[in-house]
Amino acid sequence: MDDLILETRDLSKDFKGFTAVNRVNLKVRRGHIHALLGPNGAGKTTCFNLLTKTLAPTSGRILFNGIDITSQRPSQVARRGIVRSFQISAVFPHMTVLQNVRVGLQRATGTSYQFWRSERALNVLNERAMQLLEEVDLGSFADRVVTDLPYGRKRALEIATTLAMDPELMLLDEPTSGMGHEDVERVTELIRKVSAGRTVLMVEHNMAMVAGISDRITVLQRGAILAEGDYQTVSTDPLVVEAYIGAPQEPQRREVA
Repeated sequence: MDDLILETRDLSKDFKGFTAVNRVNLKVRRGHIHALLGPNGAGKTTCFNLLTKTLAPTSGRILFNGIDITSQRPSQVARRGIVRSFQISAVFPHMTVLQNVRVGLQRATGTSYQFWRSERALNVLNERAMQLLEEVDLGSFADRVVTDLPYGRKRALEIATTLAMDPELMLLDEPTSGMGHEDVERVTELIRKVSAGRTVLMVEHNMAMVAGISDRITVLQRGAILAEGDYQTVSTDPLVVEAYIGAPQEPQRREVA
């Protein structure tokens, strides 16, 4: 369909007899926030690794904008506009917030690996870098060294560096992992904000977090799709409830002497 930006067809990944992803047929619509949920070990991150080609699928196909990218390398996929963040914050800790975003912006100039370029030569990127920092509410932190940032702000910075790569499809891997309630709320609103005019596919295990921002949710269990639909549909699905909470136990009878 014309509004599909990403599609997988029977996507599978085996590891020495263990099936981590099992015939997954995923359809991500352009302009949507699509969440990939599931309990620990459901295959969410493995699926992400297949989409960004850090893992090769055992079988199946991946289509981006209707083009088969199954056999393409990670660098080719990134150049097509699929950009990913990671569960563990992947920023340069001893550089400033502004400098981190400039590294992402260097890709568009063809100088991504020229870290020896002078500070003055990179100043032309400052205006755009500040625009991105303002977009993720980090404008006042521009000159702070990343190691001094609270954890939630580091995740916001990672989203800014992802935006700097000008993605057509943003893949966010557990963006609220390890956060307290206040940071979860802040990053959730941030994702809602930056998703305007973009497509977001995110891995999460926290159903409550995606409830208010996801257009569609796919729930995985043991590598296969368990349920799919909007939040109301998947949150009331008996199989999803059992996967997250566990099967209800019969009450034990107490013997009365």
